[in-house]
Amino acid sequence: GRSPQEEGLTAADPAPGCAAAQTPGRSRPRGEGAFPMDHLTLHSILSCQFRANPDYELVLFDRLPEEQKELLKGLENERDFYGVLRPREAAGLGVKSVDRDTALLFLSLQQPGPLPAYVVRMNGSQANRAMAELVLSDVLQVAVDGTFASSAGAWNLICAEEPLSAEGGTIARLSLAALKYAQALQLNDVQRLSARLYFYNRAPLSPRWRRQLPTPEAVRCYLGIEDGGACRRVLEDNWSAIEAPPPADNWLQFQSRHRRPARTRGGYSHKLYVTPVCEQLPEVFPAVLEVLSRSAADQFKIGRDAGGLLRPDKIVAYFGSLEGVEQAASRLAEGLAGCPAQGVPFTAQMTEDGLISRGIDPPPDNALPGWMERESWRLWVTNRLATAILAATPERGGGMEPWQFALRRMRLEGVDTATWTPSDRIWDGVAEGEG
Repeated sequence: GRSPQEEGLTAADPAPGCAAAQTPGRSRPRGEGAFPMDHLTLHSILSCQFRANPDYELVLFDRLPEEQKELLKGLENERDFYGVLRPREAAGLGVKSVDRDTALLFLSLQQPGPLPAYVVRMNGSQANRAMAELVLSDVLQVAVDGTFASSAGAWNLICAEEPLSAEGGTIARLSLAALKYAQALQLNDVQRLSARLYFYNRAPLSPRWRRQLPTPEAVRCYLGIEDGGACRRVLEDNWSAIEAPPPADNWLQFQSRHRRPARTRGGYSHKLYVTPVCEQLPEVFPAVLEVLSRSAADQFKIGRDAGGLLRPDKIVAYFGSLEGVEQAASRLAEGLAGCPAQGVPFTAQMTEDGLISRGIDPPPDNALPGWMERESWRLWVTNRLATAILAATPERGGGMEPWQFALRRMRLEGVDTATWTPSDRIWDGVAEGEG
């Protein structure tokens, strides 16, 4: 059979339905306050003329070819699942799954016109936000200056002009550089562009590192966790190794012997990133291990090979609360003062030099098709940034640079892009109804 890429179904980019959409690759809307736009000023667009995006065709799940049904296996069990919006031509758009309410609205607006009255009644005070999200996600188009537009082309109609903050520190500047780099690549594939964003700021895998760290055992020796190594006793006293299946087996992963995995009620986890340059690892890893062993961390992982130690997010620890992250970060900052930092793009900076930062993983989505990888914090971010960059093409961008639209789009998702700090409510209620 063909791969998901060949079927064109891997780019299931974020687009909620008008009420209780259930879409692969993003969290479900969260009822009142569903779309975290509280810090932005939205113009009312409810009286505008709308139409279904003609670049999409709506396909009922039952009428998809069997091989495509298999790719979406799992979604058909969702109570309100209808089918997919599939691009008619290669236009930088991704496949979107939609619920019945979104499908009904899409069908109702095949001919341009005002919003059906039931949409406003059904969504109540959240109707304007819901329609803004559907337009910005390319599901619907809205009349703008005598034509119809969506995504970046409709931004100024939907949102009051607010300058992008020039604040932010080391990681904010690094993240901005990553966005401008991604725009300059001129790729037209969401997954490839997301990958370039995700891996930005990796150190080169030079011949030197290939010689020095040729095997996982060489990495263990480099870190001092081999049999008889300087860190071995601390590791064995406090952590047990986790043997993970692919693709997670490219990490050395460890579970606390003293604490069970603690997740928030919604099922998500807080992450702490520690990002010294690779050359410093033999010197600083013992201190990192000591702090994590005495912290509230229940798991941590570190790169298994040379490539893993050269990536910016080379050490990641998992916590059940933000308080635990902050306490560990404070101790690490004290113990690692002066250590050269690599910096992890699209994470919330916790030290001035970017050595320590944080994120928060989305909760698991049991409706995801089996071939879709669960999104980590940074993958969740880079997938949405890549989608936004591709949406802001010159013909559809309304004069806005793609990187600028990407930043504004992330603010609608509940991320402060001056600091890459997620909103306290970003995953509120996400797990409701998941069983």
